[in-house]
Amino acid sequence: MADDPSHPGPSSLAGSSQLARRRPRLGERRRWADAHRAPGRTRWLAGSGLPAGRRGMRIDRVLANNPGPYTGPGTNTWILDDGQGVVVVIDPGPVDTRHARAIMKTVGRRTVEAVLVTHTHPDHAPMANPLADDLDVPAVGHAPGPHFDPDIRLLDGADFEVGGLRLEVIHTPGHSDDHLCFRADDVLFTGDHIIGGSSVMIESLGPYLASLEKLKGRGLRRLYPGHGDEIDNPEEAIDWYLAHRRQRHHEILAAIHGGCRNVDDIVEVVYADVDSSLYPLAARSINAHLGLMVEEGQIAFEGDEIVAPPSPP
Repeated sequence: MADDPSHPGPSSLAGSSQLARRRPRLGERRRWADAHRAPGRTRWLAGSGLPAGRRGMRIDRVLANNPGPYTGPGTNTWILDDGQGVVVVIDPGPVDTRHARAIMKTVGRRTVEAVLVTHTHPDHAPMANPLADDLDVPAVGHAPGPHFDPDIRLLDGADFEVGGLRLEVIHTPGHSDDHLCFRADDVLFTGDHIIGGSSVMIESLGPYLASLEKLKGRGLRRLYPGHGDEIDNPEEAIDWYLAHRRQRHHEILAAIHGGCRNVDDIVEVVYADVDSSLYPLAARSINAHLGLMVEEGQIAFEGDEIVAPPSPP
C-alpha cells in the first residue's frame, strides 16, 4: 500500500469454480501432520528441518485484479516452488474467483503445501482461508485478522519446509503489527514491508524502523514485494526506506514548528504535491510519526492540539 507518491521510490532498483468455506481438517493434510511446537521455545515449527539453499526453486507471480491508488497495479500473489513441483501460495489477495482460477492455472499439476499470508490487510489475506479449504491445505500466518483465521501460526525465527526448501519466518511489524516476511535461500518475500516503486503506509514508526534494520546484512539477492516489481538491490532499497522515513520525520517536525497543530494541517503541508484522495492514508503514516515523537518527548498533545517546545536555534 503506497504512501508517498511525491517522493520517488526505489524504482531504479526494480528488476525486470466458487470457493467453498469450511474449516480445515489438519489431520487429513499431506505433509503437515508433523507440525509441532518446539519444546521450551516460543515459536512454531513445521516439518523436520530439511537443508536450505535449493537453487532450483522457481517463483511465479499472479497479479490480483485489484489495481488502485493504494495497491498500484494490484497485489502480487507469489507461487514459490521448491524446484521439484512442491509449492506454497503467498498472499492470495481479496476473494475473487477469477484470481483464484489464475492462481490454480499457474500452479498447474504441482502439489500445493500451504497458503501463506504476510499480513491480514484486505488486499492480501481474505482469499487465504477459502483457497486453503478448497485445496485441503493449511492457511498460515502470524495471527488472526478481520478476514483471516490461520490454521498454523508462525512467530519470529520459525522455520518450515516447502518440499525440500526451508523458509525462514521474520516478524516485521510496522506496516501492521502482524506483518511477516518469508526468506527462501537468498530471496525475501516482503509483503507490504517493502514494495516496488514507492514507500508504504505505516502504523507504528519505531517498530517499522527496527524491522528495516533487522533485514540489513542478511546477504539477500532479491526482494519479492506485495506490490510492484521485484527489487534487485535489497541493501540499497532498505537504506532508501530508512532515509525516506527519517526525511519524513524531519518534515513533519518542521511543519509542527512552523505552526501546524493537527494532523490535517500537517498533511496539507507535507503532502502538498499529493492527490487529496491519498490524504487519509497519509494521515495514518503521520500519526505513526507523531506517536514516536511523543515517545521521544519531541511533542505532546493538549486535547487534539499538538504542542512542541521551541525549535533549537
